[in-house]
Amino acid sequence: MGLIRADNICVRFGGAEVLHDVTMAVKPGEIVTIVGPNGSGKSTLLRALLGIVPVAQGRVQRAPGLRIGYVPQRLALDRSLPMTVRRFLSLPVRVSDAAATQALARVGVPSVAALQMASLSGGQLQRVLLARALLSDPQLLVLDEPTQGLDQPGEAGFYQLIEDVRAASGVAVLMVSHDLHVVMAASDRVICLNGHVCCEGTPHVVSSAPEYRALFGLGTKGALALYQHVHDHDHTHDHDHSHDHSHIHDHSHV
Repeated sequence: MGLIRADNICVRFGGAEVLHDVTMAVKPGEIVTIVGPNGSGKSTLLRALLGIVPVAQGRVQRAPGLRIGYVPQRLALDRSLPMTVRRFLSLPVRVSDAAATQALARVGVPSVAALQMASLSGGQLQRVLLARALLSDPQLLVLDEPTQGLDQPGEAGFYQLIEDVRAASGVAVLMVSHDLHVVMAASDRVICLNGHVCCEGTPHVVSSAPEYRALFGLGTKGALALYQHVHDHDHTHDHDHSHDHSHIHDHSHV
């Protein structure tokens, strides 16, 4: 099964189906990135896997005792509320000064412990959130658009940090990202999502897949294809490609 998997899950908000028949899995030690346009259900898929939102159909399975470190898309902080980085790292579970110091050093911001959370730059904040996630010694890191708002060097530096953390600890990584140019270099496997799994495989395979190119306006259809991706795929077949890193889901059009 791996660390975590979804089997044919559907998620509905009100009467609208946000995710349809999604099957995917994350195995120990791999970096899996979910890409797709705005509104494609990427964050919803993460929240369904974490058990934050219920699934209407299908099921989510997590390995027994699975330790997950979660880095949210954004952190809503009251800027008038005093909160040092050191104090933040002890929420909700208190950690020792030594553990906090080690975690901040590990993510490349060793000198921010005494700073107010509200005073951090975007890049510093993301690294502090990552440090907090790593304090639980996770087997799986889940990151929801962790580089949103960072400039390109900041993005590249953060993804390199994720790769370094994986190399040092063997932690698996599941992340959502818009940064296609960096994702392709930083991932073992890419899942292209638009309410359903359009295609999945190694970065090289996915980047040349017609479904991916159409979704991101990289083919002959032009940029408008990003918003016009069709949903008339044939979903009558079950897919279980969790063990195949280079498979493209070949959904035939009806």
